[in-house]
Order: sequence, then C-alpha cells, then structure tokens
Amino acid sequence: MYLIIVGAGDIGTPLIDIATRAGNDVVVVERDEARADSIASEYDCLVLNANATTKDVLQDAGADQADAIISTTAEDATNIMISLLAKELEIPSVVAVVHNPEHMALYKQIGVNTMENPQQLIAEYLYRSVARPAIVDYMQIGEEAEVFEITVTAGAPIAGMTIQEAATENIVPEDVLIVAIEREGQDTPITPRGNVEIRPGDLLTVYSGFGADPELTDLFGHFEDDPQ
Repeated sequence: MYLIIVGAGDIGTPLIDIATRAGNDVVVVERDEARADSIASEYDCLVLNANATTKDVLQDAGADQADAIISTTAEDATNIMISLLAKELEIPSVVAVVHNPEHMALYKQIGVNTMENPQQLIAEYLYRSVARPAIVDYMQIGEEAEVFEITVTAGAPIAGMTIQEAATENIVPEDVLIVAIEREGQDTPITPRGNVEIRPGDLLTVYSGFGADPELTDLFGHFEDDPQ
C-alpha cells in the first residue's frame, strides 16, 4: 500500500513506525526540519520537509499513486485543508485526526474518515480503568454500545450456566451478546454456541448495547459500586 502521512509528531511518528514495519510504501510530509531529518534517518520512507497544505506538495508526495493519506497534525484547520486537497486530487482513502469534536460534522460533509482526539480517548480509557477495574479492555461503538473483555469469577451468577440457559432464564439481557470465550488451556478462543458452559476464569468478549454498566458487570461476578 502507498501511504502519505502528514505530520511526524506524537501521533504521526508511531503511525510511520507501524506503516513502514508492515512493508508499505510510505511518504511523510513534515514541515518541521528537525523532525523531518529525524524521521528520514530512522525509518525506511521518503520524507518531504514541506507544508502539505499546498497541492504541489501533495503531488510531489505521489498523490496520483497513493492509496491513502492520513493527516495527523495538531491543528484541525490544517487537517481539513489537507483533506480537501486530497479529495480534489482523488486520493482513494482520506483519514484525519479530529481534535475539536465540534468540527466532526465538517469532516463528515467532505467525506473524510476521522479519528477523535487521541488524548481524549486515552483520558477516557484511563478513567475507565479506575471506574470499572473489572474490564480488561473496551471499545465504544456509537453513543452507548460497547465491546469489552471481562473475566468470570467463581461467584458470578452466570458461572456454570450454558449460554442457552443464561438466555432462557433472562440472566443475560437481550441486547448483550457473548462474542468470544478465552479459556486457560485452550489455544484458540471458543465459539460461544448455546451449549457452551461459562466457567470461572473464562475471559469473555462481550457486546452490550447499553454499555458496561454496574448491573452488567455484576453478572460476571464483579460487584462494584457505581463510581457516580
């Protein structure tokens, strides 16, 4: 894949590392000379020390052959301008970081895939680690739904029940699905079919349409006080 990455800061640099290690053809556009030199000396990619908000620079970066462009600068105005130019140059996939949620609608209007402010996402993740320590990992989907991982304890209401029994007895709410089961001694995750028994120690991947609220985590044996 041919990628143009704009910005070599806190977000751009790890992205450059991942993209180059994966064997992609990567062109980096960075206007800060010291950062540009550092990236050029460390990674196997072409680096342009230039301002990506001009069409000529994106053309020099190979916009005509690029599969995607990812704009990671610290300014929404810059990311929006780069996205508009990328659309004009018909780069197939345009992705940008959004720092101010109020600008999200504008990105959507121009058809840009977005990633919300990474610092905000990190802050939310850290808060969740304190507020819901039972949850190993999670991802929010839309406004309320979440996918998360949680371990079943010995005292869990669901422990010892099959998935079908838990559903029949309304132990598991209708808008909650067990997506995968990881069990000690098993090399691969267990497919959660109706006759599969949930055991203490199982690590479950769970989808919840209403998020991981305390009543739901109680189901898996984590009886926590509501942090609010």
